[in-house]
Parts: sequence; C-alpha cells; structure tokens
Amino acid sequence: MKQPKFQEIANKIEQRVAEGIYVSSQKLPSEYDLADEFQCSRLTVRKAIERLISQNLLIKEKGKGTYVMKRPKIKSGSGGLQSFTETAQIQGKETKTKVLEYELIKELPANIKQVFGEYADEPMIHLRRLRYFEKEPMTVENLYILKRYLGEATKKELSGSLYQVIEKNIEIAYSHQEVEAIKVTSEIAELLNVSVGEPLLFVHSLTYSPDAKPILYDCSFYRADRYTFKNTLIRQKKE
Repeated sequence: MKQPKFQEIANKIEQRVAEGIYVSSQKLPSEYDLADEFQCSRLTVRKAIERLISQNLLIKEKGKGTYVMKRPKIKSGSGGLQSFTETAQIQGKETKTKVLEYELIKELPANIKQVFGEYADEPMIHLRRLRYFEKEPMTVENLYILKRYLGEATKKELSGSLYQVIEKNIEIAYSHQEVEAIKVTSEIAELLNVSVGEPLLFVHSLTYSPDAKPILYDCSFYRADRYTFKNTLIRQKKE
C-alpha cells in the first residue's frame, strides 16, 4: 500500500538527517521551500514535520523555524564498567560490529609490552573492530588481549560483546581509563564517516581481573560528537 505523501516527506527528511545532509541543530528549509521541492501543499509539509517532532528528531522554535534536534551523546561509564554492547542494550539500541583485523601477535610493540608487564610473553591477540550504534559508525577499537582469555572464540562471538567472551574464562573486575582529545586521521575519518581534522576522543584503558591480572588493553577512537564518558571520582581522605 502506498504511503501518504506526508509520510514520504517525513521519511526523506529523516534520511537526510541520518546521512548528515541535515546536521544536528541545523535549521531546515522553510515550509514554502519544502512544499515547492516535494510538489505538495504546506499543510502536507507541516504534517510531516509534526510527525518528526513527535519522534524527537526535529524541534520547532516559535517565529524562527524548524531545527534538527541536538542528539544526546551516548554515555559510557554511567552504569559502571560495561561493554559497548551492554551500554547499547540498556538503552534499547542495536549495535553491529565489523572485525577489521584479527591476528596472533608474535612480537608486541614496546609500549604494549610495558602495559602487560610480566604477562607480555604470553600469546596475545590483536583485534581491531569497527562498532556501529543504530547503524551509525561510532568507534574504532584497537585491542590487545591475552589469548587464553578468549578461548576458542569464533569470529561471530568476536563480533558481539567481548566481555561476555572473556568472562567465560576469567572474571572482569575494573579498568583504568584515560581519555584525551585528538584530531582524526584520514583512515579513521573514513571508517567513522567524519571529516579529517574533526576532534575525536582517544581512549586507552587497561582492564583487570579481581586479583589485578591484566586482561586486555584497549586503545580506541570514539566520535566526540556522539559519545561522552561519565566517571565517578572519589576524594581521598587526608591522614
């Protein structure tokens, strides 16, 4: 059954937002211009806009026009130590993962050796993954994991929650995490569908078992326009 004209227009505007043609906080063309473009009445355009306002995609400011609603950033850390997949599931969102690289490392880089200390001589897996949040590329993960904690994980399992795979072999307890702002390189920009030079969040963290055994080292790139980190800092008492 053919969709009503206003729904077709709503779908087209929604598609433009998803593709970045209309960006966050951008003012849309006037109802006159949209009616002219879609060859319909202003009433039909208005009905399409009202539909998208009800879906929290657009917002109308009286006397000024209609704008793309600023999208809330995804918060990591607000529920404790959670994987990307777990964070999305709690928010009722879908994720997708593309495994870019999977290899057994014969010789670790010096800086990674330093991170793992006495465990650096053990077999180590290097895993690179592109993670999507609601079909939108969100982060490029660059992971080093002690092979014994992955067991015989399949490629399908490595495309889901890595924590779930690891916790079949060892308990995950805590992670030390650092976040810094950097400018995106051409390779990462292409993967995340952002412009070269845009700011990114570079996150490097080391995750431990309860008895302080290092499990995985994560150095990942997150889109600064769509992701934020929330942490709780505890003030130490003075003696």
